[in-house]
Amino acid sequence: MPPTLQKKRWESMAKGLVLGALFTSFLLLLYSYAVPPLHTGLTSTTPEAIAPCSPVPGESEGVTLANGSSGGCQPQRNIVFMKTHKTASSTLLNILFRFGQKHGLKFAFPNGRNDFDYPAFFTRSLVQDYRPGACFNIICNHMRFHYEEVRGLVPPNATFITVLRDPARLFESSFHYFGPVVPLTWKLSSSDKLAEFLQDPDRYYDPNGYNAHYLRNLLFFDLGYDSGLDPGSPRVQEHILEVERRFHLVLLQEYFDESLVLLKDLLCWELEDVLYFKLNARRDSPVPRLSGDLYRRATAWNMLDARLYHHFNASFWRKVEAFGQERMAEEVAALRRANERMRRICIDGGRAVDAAAIQDSAMQPWQPLGSKSILGYNLKKSIGQRHQQLCRRMLTPEIQYLMDLGVNLWVTKLWKFIRDFLRW
Repeated sequence: MPPTLQKKRWESMAKGLVLGALFTSFLLLLYSYAVPPLHTGLTSTTPEAIAPCSPVPGESEGVTLANGSSGGCQPQRNIVFMKTHKTASSTLLNILFRFGQKHGLKFAFPNGRNDFDYPAFFTRSLVQDYRPGACFNIICNHMRFHYEEVRGLVPPNATFITVLRDPARLFESSFHYFGPVVPLTWKLSSSDKLAEFLQDPDRYYDPNGYNAHYLRNLLFFDLGYDSGLDPGSPRVQEHILEVERRFHLVLLQEYFDESLVLLKDLLCWELEDVLYFKLNARRDSPVPRLSGDLYRRATAWNMLDARLYHHFNASFWRKVEAFGQERMAEEVAALRRANERMRRICIDGGRAVDAAAIQDSAMQPWQPLGSKSILGYNLKKSIGQRHQQLCRRMLTPEIQYLMDLGVNLWVTKLWKFIRDFLRW
């Protein structure tokens, strides 16, 4: 055999071995995601469940006084953020990362991934370097909520928060973002798959299908409840009232600035603590947004989430009323002025750009499978020393920020390597 052909043959075999190894790794990774979790119920699954969080002696356990009362208040540093999907939660996550990093707080981070083994229920054993009795200040990564397990990781005075979004809009965003990893969408042949699905969702939807939870009542699912409940079941209202009892504040994505003002007041934080740039935003879709009949269909399809959202939309505006409409308007205006000032200081070009236009890989956001639809930013090259660190932190995407904070992300990194190699 000529040397040239022999060389090509060996190169071909080497490539085959590399691809085979990568494909095997991918299948193992896929298997770890696909196998139903053993802990499907809501009973505590951590053996040492009887060992609650043990705060360091001398650590303040006092309850924060709300609304900046005349008695004064202390900034709240113990926070559980139940991070829901497609609700501007990545933006709020960045706020918590910055606050925790600034004050040297202890995060409960996942181990290996950027989520707590989602969509399995959260257990304390999933926390990186967890030991029985360990106590943390902030928990904020994606999980399927399990109150008792989370409660045991934070001091008794911890503030619980989450964020909701109009269910039809959330469904639209989730469908476009997660659709490629939900096999039941692959049989949709229309150029507008979302519209095709909503015309007859029962024809395509299988609640037991792989990743099917992304396509119905995702908020209910994330909060740890059965997303397939009959909307007329009394358990639905019971779950909603349970959320109300457990969470000190439920933010609304559509009124994000007003939500942050309420959060700042609740936590006794400063304005700088809640400054933000919109992260993980999707480029405008070529397919028109849901409207009219499709919006109504999406709402009806996600009726559990619709009932949840309706309840907390009403309670949100009661909180705004108690805060004071005029005071709210003034504080929202102040927040927007401060955000605009930071935009001029930090962002090259003053706006978000497509992934291909991002110059620094450290600023590249995680992209959905088969698409580059998530926008990011370019950091200005000439930023004064006073704002340099804050600008970079405000613009850093979730994965890179987690790595900066020392989180072990080997599974996420492996998945990214496979995706980059196969150009997914």
